[in-house]
Amino acid sequence: MNLNLKNPLVFIDLETTGIDIVKDRIVEIAVLKIYPDGKQEVKTRRINPTVPIPPETTAIHGITDADVANEPTFKEVAKSLANLVEGCDFAGFNSNKFDFPLLAEEFLRAGVDLDFKKRKFIDVQTIFHKMEKRTLEAAYKFYCQKDLENAHSAEADTMATYEVLKAQIDRYPDLKNDVDSLSQFSSHNQNVDFAGRIIYDEKGVEVFSFGKYKGKSVKEVFEKEPSYYSWMMNGDFPLYTKNILTSLYIKYKQGK
Repeated sequence: MNLNLKNPLVFIDLETTGIDIVKDRIVEIAVLKIYPDGKQEVKTRRINPTVPIPPETTAIHGITDADVANEPTFKEVAKSLANLVEGCDFAGFNSNKFDFPLLAEEFLRAGVDLDFKKRKFIDVQTIFHKMEKRTLEAAYKFYCQKDLENAHSAEADTMATYEVLKAQIDRYPDLKNDVDSLSQFSSHNQNVDFAGRIIYDEKGVEVFSFGKYKGKSVKEVFEKEPSYYSWMMNGDFPLYTKNILTSLYIKYKQGK
């Protein structure tokens, strides 16, 4: 079966130096681009993260400092990557919590303006966990009746994720073959930022999802304690979160 697409859909998987979306960096990225007519395009490349890869991380994905020493930095490939995914929606496995937030950070550090706000995001892991609650290897075995070889290879994981999504749509009648529906179904919250520090409540109002102001509207907090904005801007929060926070701060200042 083919996915019902209005825009190209890119499946992305990252291998990184760790799991901190603020501090860690990409060492390998695989992009599987699916066009509305079903045509596929795969691009995989390793990235020099400019920081050491911890041995415990190398033990997972097998990529060493020597493997990426002569590879380009993310900044050097950012523009071509942005062109590749321009006008596309996104999909991945555990991607809403990790891959996409970290990717957004890398683009911001590289100074490349990629507007994520108009994109749809499908997290195949969220669909899987809501339906079966297992891992990618188990999902591949369960849905596709095949063993996942080369697990934790970015390209193998990306291809497996694509196959799992198609099998999920075939298996569950209430899953619509539509990017808008799949994106909505695979979202735990209606996030304003990727990290989910700010979310929309049931009325569509931006509220904080953490800390002492959890559940309070961002506007209300800024009016009550303006210094909270400065605290977050100087804190260890993702750049994308800070960009969203600044846009909200300006919007509220302008009385919108």
